[in-house]
Amino acid sequence: MELASWVVNNFVAFAVLLLCSVSTSVAAAGKQVQGEGQKLRFGQNGEFKILQVADMHYADGKKTGCLDVLPSQVPGCSDLNTTAFTQRMILAEKPDFIVFTGDNIFAYDATDSAKSLDAAFAPAIASKIPWAAVLGNHDQEGTLSRKGVMKHIVGLKNTVSQFNPPEAHVIDGFGNYNLEVGGVKGSGFENKSVLNLYFLDSGDYSTVPSIPGYGWIKPSQQLWFQRTSAKLKKAYMSPPEAQKAAAPGIAYFHIPLPEFASFDSSNFTGVKQEGISSASVNSGFFTTMVGAGDVKAVFTGHDHLNDFCGELTGIQLCYAGGFGYHAYGKAGWPRRARVVVASLEKTEEGTWGAVKSIKAWKRLDDEHLTAIDGHVLWSKSSAGNRRKKGIIGA
Repeated sequence: MELASWVVNNFVAFAVLLLCSVSTSVAAAGKQVQGEGQKLRFGQNGEFKILQVADMHYADGKKTGCLDVLPSQVPGCSDLNTTAFTQRMILAEKPDFIVFTGDNIFAYDATDSAKSLDAAFAPAIASKIPWAAVLGNHDQEGTLSRKGVMKHIVGLKNTVSQFNPPEAHVIDGFGNYNLEVGGVKGSGFENKSVLNLYFLDSGDYSTVPSIPGYGWIKPSQQLWFQRTSAKLKKAYMSPPEAQKAAAPGIAYFHIPLPEFASFDSSNFTGVKQEGISSASVNSGFFTTMVGAGDVKAVFTGHDHLNDFCGELTGIQLCYAGGFGYHAYGKAGWPRRARVVVASLEKTEEGTWGAVKSIKAWKRLDDEHLTAIDGHVLWSKSSAGNRRKKGIIGA
């Protein structure tokens, strides 16, 4: 079936979904529909699934054409293809949580940034699945400032995004926050955060005249991260169900760290088809995460033709791959999304306990939503073995 025809036919169904506000997750076994202010939590199946959407580059919907697609895909191709792909992923994976990792809109081409944001996030809002977003380097290039974009996102339905942490009186950027994922309801871990999610604003462009290029995660943000990580670790290692180490953490932001350049095809899963467009200075955030000890994986966007994961000093550094059709890409190389699943272990009593593993894969926007590159990012058993051997990141 031609892609344009698929989009036209299926977008009608999506429009009905929007009007009726039907949740695609209600009928899913073991899934919870969580509204605003509700706690993220593992389902009764002992899993928590996250869909990452990177670089939608949404603009003016049907009026905005696609970039870097095959000649046969050009007729009728628009932002609506991005909308359709988002909806397909939600229906196929039925995630517990959706994360948008920046460049959600390509604001320079958007007539009205607020309307573009509304349209970009519409499938997530309609699904009633909790979702969160961080900013990229293009979100603020239209009719809303960077601050205005984040304020608009925080005001949308079903989002758990936050403007900034209330306890941080001075912090750089907009959209720095953490979310706690509780254990299974009714288990001994019900009131513990067994998975910690960190969201940071990696900036847009350098504001220091002598430093060219992209922005970076600043000292004020790193201090907030360190304090938050330490607080969460203390709570997790305290009664009830006191644990011997911190709960695993995952970090989401837009611009990759310089350490993403540490890999080649021999030591990553996925592909690298362009350079690493990190900041031209290293602000030390990777070292900060290693020191904190809880972050097991980092997920970014920004470089659309890279979709690899590689492990460095015990932390997986991962791209999602380009998602949006108005974003640059590579004709014949399908747009894609990343899925991450954290799974719990069973306790001696037979109830759900702490996180035992974190796995990931990607899905392509082809006829079958082909799943590729499935692998384990982290497991409690292998981490324990490394500690026993005294080897970090082995």
